[in-house]
Amino acid sequence: MTPPPAPPDTPGPTRPGPPTPTPGRPTPLLVLDVVGLTPRLLRHMPRLTALAVAGSSAPLTTVLPAVTCAAQSTFLTGTLPSEHGVVGNGWYFRELGDVLLWRQHNDLVAGDKLWDAARRAHPGYTVANICWWYAMGADTDYTVTPRPVYYADGRKEPDCYTRPPALHDELTEKLGTFPLFHFWGPGAGIVSSRWIVDATRHIVDTRRPDLALCYLPHLDYDLQRYGPDDPRSHRAAAELDRTVAPLLDDAAREGRTVVALSEYGITRADRPVDINRALRGAGLLEVHTQDGMEYLDPMASRAFAVADHQIAHVYVKRPEDLAATREALAGLPGVDLLLDDEGKKSHGLDHPRSGELVAVAEPDAWFTYYYWLDDARAPDFARLVEIHRKPGYDPVELFMDPQDPYVRLKAAAALARKKLGMRYRMAVVPLDPSPIRGSHGRVPAPDDTDNGPLVICSTPSAVDGRTAATEVKSLLLRLAGLH
Repeated sequence: MTPPPAPPDTPGPTRPGPPTPTPGRPTPLLVLDVVGLTPRLLRHMPRLTALAVAGSSAPLTTVLPAVTCAAQSTFLTGTLPSEHGVVGNGWYFRELGDVLLWRQHNDLVAGDKLWDAARRAHPGYTVANICWWYAMGADTDYTVTPRPVYYADGRKEPDCYTRPPALHDELTEKLGTFPLFHFWGPGAGIVSSRWIVDATRHIVDTRRPDLALCYLPHLDYDLQRYGPDDPRSHRAAAELDRTVAPLLDDAAREGRTVVALSEYGITRADRPVDINRALRGAGLLEVHTQDGMEYLDPMASRAFAVADHQIAHVYVKRPEDLAATREALAGLPGVDLLLDDEGKKSHGLDHPRSGELVAVAEPDAWFTYYYWLDDARAPDFARLVEIHRKPGYDPVELFMDPQDPYVRLKAAAALARKKLGMRYRMAVVPLDPSPIRGSHGRVPAPDDTDNGPLVICSTPSAVDGRTAATEVKSLLLRLAGLH
């Protein structure tokens, strides 16, 4: 289908010709954030392997916490969380008295961004951000990011946010609605990454940005569901490799340098740690009750944790409660480290947004956000895919409740109500964390390169030895010919 004519503020969708080499013109870049990519998984990905063999590759030293928002912010600023302020996928906003995850405003990321540095070196440098996080409000030329429609009657429908605004209808007409329910939740799978690849191909083909950032989440799903060594995870890697192949072909034809990197490696972890229940048992965490449901009361709690995969920011209200908090967690099975001020500083995590303590899980463990002691008193959002109301990350949202024999029937009934325009609740998420088989967030041991993140470049000798996450920004500037 032919895209509609572009308004004056949109440079496209008329296809420019192939770039003509011009002295001083930046080398065009395509940067793929392949979530969870490791050398072990690369063995199941022949196209990306070929890219590494023809070009170059190196292990990548990630940041603590090794989670999406923190790692991407480091890639784009060249600084640690202690400077850019993104201490996780979310944190306790003390000034609001609320835990908020997966915010989208780019102003939450402090510091000089990659595109700021590029434009100082080359005024007019153009950037497309296709689904990297903190995209909204960023000073990029083209933006696509997941953004549901929240209707007044409580319904949530799939959609995305774009800049320029006309790009929204152009992509939707060409590719269909952004597949939000395949981006996260029990239905998460290749459909969302395929849509993102196709959107990236379209934007690169019609706009020719100097830099195209593309986020590919597919490996995040089955590696958490089944673990990194499960055959289903290997099939997911091969599936993603096939999906990204046309984008790699486009880049080769255009002469666009390709960089593929990962934020973290997902390792086997099947031991959930109920850190907030431990704090509640010690009398430090408080809840309030409404309609028979318990809600975390962060403003009244002496201490509570914001769980984020294998790290948890522990917020302690008063200095005199630090010792009791430490005592409650020091002997908790599954806790490897408790970082105090000095520990946070040594890991580049000493920022006012961080908890007074930061807990790091043992390699085979991960932190739940659960704080209730009786499932009958769990809040109703606990059984939903609800990433904004839960005071911590919940990987169990990747599953439908295996203990409920009617779960699929309930899901079908909820879907029918949705199609009729009626209010509905897709209450299918289990309250049992035991199905999870993979997690991330810790910094892997330096010698465990097989299971850690890596960086691949289509340019030979571009990367060599170990590359730090803080070096990615300068690497990209150098590859563009701007450093």
